[in-house]
Amino acid sequence: MFYKSTRNSDVKVSSAQAIAQGISKDGGLFVPSEIPSLTLEEIKEIGSMSYADRAAAVFSKYLTDFTEAELRYCVDNAYSTKNFDTESITEIAHLFDGTYMLELWHGPTCAFKDMALQILPYLLTTSAKKINLDKKIVILVATSGDTGKAALEGFKDVPGTSIMVFYPEDGVSAMQKKQMTTQEGENVGVCAIKGNFDDAQNGVKRIFTDADIAKKLNDNGMMFSSANSINWGRLAPQIIYYVSTYAQLVADNEIALGDKINVVVPTGNFGNILAAYYAKHMGVPVNKLICASNSNNVLTDFLTTGIYDRNRKFYTTISPSMDILISSNLERLLYHLCGENDATIREWFGKLATEGKYEVSEEVKKMLADEFYAGCCDDEATKTCIKEIYEKYSYTCDTHTAVAVKVYEDYVKATGDKTRTVIASTASPYKFSGSVLEALGEHKASLDEFTLVDKLADASKLPVPASLSALKDKEIRFSESVEKADMDAYVFKTLSIN
Repeated sequence: MFYKSTRNSDVKVSSAQAIAQGISKDGGLFVPSEIPSLTLEEIKEIGSMSYADRAAAVFSKYLTDFTEAELRYCVDNAYSTKNFDTESITEIAHLFDGTYMLELWHGPTCAFKDMALQILPYLLTTSAKKINLDKKIVILVATSGDTGKAALEGFKDVPGTSIMVFYPEDGVSAMQKKQMTTQEGENVGVCAIKGNFDDAQNGVKRIFTDADIAKKLNDNGMMFSSANSINWGRLAPQIIYYVSTYAQLVADNEIALGDKINVVVPTGNFGNILAAYYAKHMGVPVNKLICASNSNNVLTDFLTTGIYDRNRKFYTTISPSMDILISSNLERLLYHLCGENDATIREWFGKLATEGKYEVSEEVKKMLADEFYAGCCDDEATKTCIKEIYEKYSYTCDTHTAVAVKVYEDYVKATGDKTRTVIASTASPYKFSGSVLEALGEHKASLDEFTLVDKLADASKLPVPASLSALKDKEIRFSESVEKADMDAYVFKTLSIN
């Protein structure tokens, strides 16, 4: 298995090279040369395995240049109870008849990003050794809230690495900000930018692809890589939990082997639902991929019309991890759907860069309609959904998961489809305590974040994650904020490069 660039199909690199490099030099994203297959019997067998074994089985299809010992080293270190609060790593909660919550937030930072970012440091350092890389790896991350903390936690004090995270100054929750600005580790840096997530993401991509900056790092024995889902090493681990969930539902006799399921994913950057697409095309029986957006509904509009248009108002919402108007991982999907035509991808994404808009072909529109359903909801509908779920099922969900539930309910009303459905629950409600309490009708004015956590614990009866409780008395280490044009200066200063 080798990896190609979405913007130059002639580029062919090993998985180790793709993971170490993060992004192709031409600005394209690495994609597998083919999507490997899983038979139903293999999926059934996966259902009897531990999560680490499931991960090794799926990775062996994609990371074919890794030895079995190297894969075992990565999965065994990442997926254990030293990192996750449940032996199964993920949990499947039964919400109502035929509908399941896939809880992806039992890791150290209480968000689904842990599922990939606990293993990425092992994949990255192993990849660097495999390709005889003797440079210090500098990880740059743009975050809308969850990726930043998960990446910081994964890479803190990892030898041979340095990590810097940029987040929108007013675009993350109070708990997310506290998680990042108190981060421990000698090799970490955290900086706010005056702008939104797209500004942070564009800034990181600009730095990545700037030849002069790359030369400056190289001269100092360093190179860039990424912990965002533009890095294949971040996206591949997300495929695993969709394969694992289907296998577990079969093992639990919730579905018969071969029965189709729907998958609902709240997403802004498209990576989490793209992982479900890869799982489907490996052989996991999926009926419909349901993409849920908040008021920043650029993906809903695109999947409905085939026109991607980021020229619109940006909303700051109570589901901030989805406050995104440029969905990076869509490029990978469109590369597959247009027959791996790199010229077409360069044309569409060139228009996105210069005009903020592009329209895909009629053939691609039809394929999108066959694979996906898309919907969105605003903050008021999100809060109403949180309250209804709480009152009907005594289940407390966060503001992102509620968006997915609401869009799924709209899908059922529109289609009458009763296929058993898995909803990706992407964060602990405690990461957004104020918004969740407000949805439940609790007064939150003037209360600090940790009083809100205590009030939510009383209401939800859920144990407060120890990692969040421990933040209360931690000292703020990072308080710097820069203009988006000054991100590279922050990088050089942090790395002590003149």
